[in-house]
Amino acid sequence: MAKRKRRHITAEDLYRLKLITASEISPDGRHVVFCLQRVDKATEKKYSNLWVVPTRGGRARQFTYGDQADGQPKWSPDGRWIAFLSNRKDEKQSQIYVIPFAGGEARQVTDLKGGFASFEWSPDGRRFVCQFRKKDTDEIEREKDEQKKNLGIVSRHISRVFFKLDEAGFLPKERWHIWTVGVAGGSAKQLTDSAVFDDVEPQWSPNGRQIVFCSNRAKDPDLDPDAVDLFVIPSKGGGARKIKTKVGFKFIPAFSPDGKWIAYYALEGRGEWWKNIGLWVVPATGNGNARNLTKKFDFNVNSWTINDFPGSPAMMPPTWSEDSKRIYFQVSRHGNTVVYSIAPEGTQRSLELVLGDTGVVGSFGLDNTETKLAYFHADMMTPGDIWIRDLGSGRTKRLTNVNARILNSLDLGQVEEVWFKGAAGNDLQGWILKPPGFRKTGKYPSILEIHGGPSVQYGNFFMHEFFYLAAKGYVIYFSNPRGGQGYGEKHSKAIWNNWGTVDYDDLMAWTDLVARKRYIDKARMGVTGGSYGGYMTNWIIGQTDRFAAAVTQRSVSNMISMWGSSDFNWSFEQELGRKPPWKNHENYWRQSPMKHIGNARTPTLVIHSEQDLRCAVEQGEQIFVALKRLGVDTEMVRFPDEPHGLSRGGRTDRRVVRLKHILRWFDRYLKRKRGK
Repeated sequence: MAKRKRRHITAEDLYRLKLITASEISPDGRHVVFCLQRVDKATEKKYSNLWVVPTRGGRARQFTYGDQADGQPKWSPDGRWIAFLSNRKDEKQSQIYVIPFAGGEARQVTDLKGGFASFEWSPDGRRFVCQFRKKDTDEIEREKDEQKKNLGIVSRHISRVFFKLDEAGFLPKERWHIWTVGVAGGSAKQLTDSAVFDDVEPQWSPNGRQIVFCSNRAKDPDLDPDAVDLFVIPSKGGGARKIKTKVGFKFIPAFSPDGKWIAYYALEGRGEWWKNIGLWVVPATGNGNARNLTKKFDFNVNSWTINDFPGSPAMMPPTWSEDSKRIYFQVSRHGNTVVYSIAPEGTQRSLELVLGDTGVVGSFGLDNTETKLAYFHADMMTPGDIWIRDLGSGRTKRLTNVNARILNSLDLGQVEEVWFKGAAGNDLQGWILKPPGFRKTGKYPSILEIHGGPSVQYGNFFMHEFFYLAAKGYVIYFSNPRGGQGYGEKHSKAIWNNWGTVDYDDLMAWTDLVARKRYIDKARMGVTGGSYGGYMTNWIIGQTDRFAAAVTQRSVSNMISMWGSSDFNWSFEQELGRKPPWKNHENYWRQSPMKHIGNARTPTLVIHSEQDLRCAVEQGEQIFVALKRLGVDTEMVRFPDEPHGLSRGGRTDRRVVRLKHILRWFDRYLKRKRGK
């Protein structure tokens, strides 16, 4: 029987690919519950339901049904119940539900108006602790009055500096606070309150009597965003106790099972984003100094290996062993996200690599016996599935294959990993994606892809956009130039207050290497990137005309006007000499692509979202207008109602149209002989 020929990936395959967005192993280690997201093409809505798969092997089964968003599944401590967030009764309002694992209907626990960021079962299974933000009173009143609802908001009275957030829009007056909720009756109790600061990421103490959380309680948190501290509060209510730690942004604290320690992640110092995030511990009593357990290891404790899908990889809390002698945590390094464990005490700290396969580890967790570790894992050729590892034998097994049907039908091409020397003799990592049906004797157009951030990394993670463009006959190449994370602090700090310098040099060294390949047509090279990658695309077209076409996406073009217009507003100055633009105008302008745009000759497509609050649409408009004024071939494509992350989590029809515009532009200039 003839083997069926595999097809090429399409833009519309975004409707067909399913995504695992969260997962958790049961306490007894027998099952993993996970969320599976799908797209309904008719309505352009994203729905997710809970699925369960046995860890011994076997088919996954759907556990909840319906066109709604079920998310954040959490096993009860005894494994009899699964709690989750769902908007099944009100599309705009999620609530906490519980469903018996043995079978039965889901029961609504909460009836609150506002938003849940996270929730956790208490150790005895009787309560939840929640990070919850109440809906503003005027919004509730407006929803009750049909005439006011139809008229909409009359005005916005803004008094805080950080008043908007990309994807969220204008922030409400209410702040995030800590609540507890009874599982049986749904009785809710607010434990913290303030109109000035937020209380976030609560976690229970092992005896359930205390709750640890993070909060910035500076006089004006918006003007001192790194002044985040740890606080402990009685779970029945009362005053919060501050835990003494070093200054710096902190997140996701977790008590040790013996109650002696609190582990957390932190970026030490104020406004020093180039530093590695570290894993820290501090005595839970507050009597003792905080210690950075990973200080001597030049790696970044996070999950920041990027791709173009939403919801993964999740950043997991420090995960303690039951005897409190080890902590499991993620590290993103050299294009992978892996899991290490470390001892909180002892001179050697005994760092061990637990999950080190090529690819990216997202959510992970241990069963109660600590013999099984379930985890989300993705790689260059798949968006991700659930795996299980036997920690005794080291054997791993794939439990799901949610996109098997579509992936088995595709020819995605071949990916080659390359280590090379940058402009300063520095070691750099890159990848070359060759199109399906690649011929060594052929001559191919190519596209340089540049990541955003810049404090992230490209890596061994499925990128639909790359495969789509490769399927159209392009060689796609991408790398991690200086300025990103994953290669140590020196690599990351190299462009601190110096954008458009050594990062540009590294990208040109990478382009030089690829251009020397016999199969590359030097006259048909293109460049694109989004966010910081859009910044670098804008910078490149003002520095060189070696690229025959460019597509700049959700870009930064002018550091001066970026200050104050972004949802990060003034905080950009921490990376630009720690002075506002009126005190450091020339330094901002020195690092602005607009300074050099008069040199541009490269045909450039400008793509921007109209609700991009990270890089305001005026950033793209400046490039577009300048290129028009210069007589350079240019067009602008704008997407209404979309935020900064359109390429990852935007409405699917808009993601499809975006891809087709990118392809159209490159085809126009790279599929013909240059100069014709």
